[in-house]
Amino acid sequence: MRVLDANSIAAGYRDIVRQEIADEQLKISIVGILATSDPASITYAEYTKIGCEDVGVSFDLRVTEPGSARKILDEANEDPDVHGIFVYYPIWGDERDAELRNRISPQKDVEGLSPYWINKLYSNERFDDTEKKSKAILPCTPLAIIKLLEATDAYSPYGLPFKGQQITIFNRSEVVGKPLAFMLSNDGARVFSFDIGGGVVVDVAASECGQTPVTRAEALGCSDIVITGVPSRSFEMIRAGELLPNAVCLNFSSVQNFEPDAREAASVFIPRVGPMTVAMCMRNVLQLFRNYHHH
Repeated sequence: MRVLDANSIAAGYRDIVRQEIADEQLKISIVGILATSDPASITYAEYTKIGCEDVGVSFDLRVTEPGSARKILDEANEDPDVHGIFVYYPIWGDERDAELRNRISPQKDVEGLSPYWINKLYSNERFDDTEKKSKAILPCTPLAIIKLLEATDAYSPYGLPFKGQQITIFNRSEVVGKPLAFMLSNDGARVFSFDIGGGVVVDVAASECGQTPVTRAEALGCSDIVITGVPSRSFEMIRAGELLPNAVCLNFSSVQNFEPDAREAASVFIPRVGPMTVAMCMRNVLQLFRNYHHH
C-alpha cells in the first residue's frame, strides 16, 4: 500500500497560485462568513485563512450569528473590493443553507456551489464564455478529489481520463458526492453513487442515468476506485474482502470509513483531502479574479 499525502500535492498547486499572484502583483480580497459552531466548519475556516495568507490573498473572516449571515453575504456581493466569498456550512442544517448558497454571486463563488456553476457542471459546459477563455468554476472538494486521483495509476492523461474505470462513491450530498459523480462520469467513468437509501448507477452517456439500483456488494466487487465521505461512526466500514485487489481507496470524511485491512489491501490509500480542497479554492479565487474582476 502507498499512502498519498494530500498536503504534498496541494503544495504544488499553492506554489503556482502564489507565483502568479506575486508576478502580476494582484490584489485579491475574499470574505469568509462563519455563522456556525460546527467544529469541522471552524477548522475549515482556519485552513482557508492559512491557505489565503500562504498565497498572498487577503482573507477577512466575519464571525456572526446565523440571523446576520444573509446581510453580510449581500454586502459582500455588492462590494466591488470583494472578489470571492466563502460561506461555512452547516448554518441551520436545512433548506435555508441552500437558499444562502443560492444568493452568492457566481462571479464571487469560490467554492463553485451556486446553482449557476452546478448547472454548468451537470450539463458538462466547461467554459463561461463563447470564446472559451473563461473556464467554468468547479466545486472545490470534488475537484480536489479528482486532482488527487490524477496522481495515481487510475488516471489516464489521454482522452477521457477515467474511461473504463468503475468507481464507487459513498456520499451523495449536493456539495460533494453528487457533483463528483457527474464530474467522474463526464470524464468517462461508470460511477456507483450511494447514500443512506442505497446505490444507483451514474452514467451521463446512458439514458438511464441515476435510475438503475445497485447493491454495495455489486459495486465494490467491480470498482477500481472507492471514495468515501460518510461522517458517521454507524457506517459499516469497508473491509478488504469487499474490494478488488489493488483498488485505489480515498477517504474524505472526518471519520475513517475503511477498516485497517482495507487500507492495507489498497494499491494507493488517500486518507484525507482537506489541504487539497483549500488549494483548489485558491485556484478558483485566482480564476474568478482573472475572469471577472481584473481590468
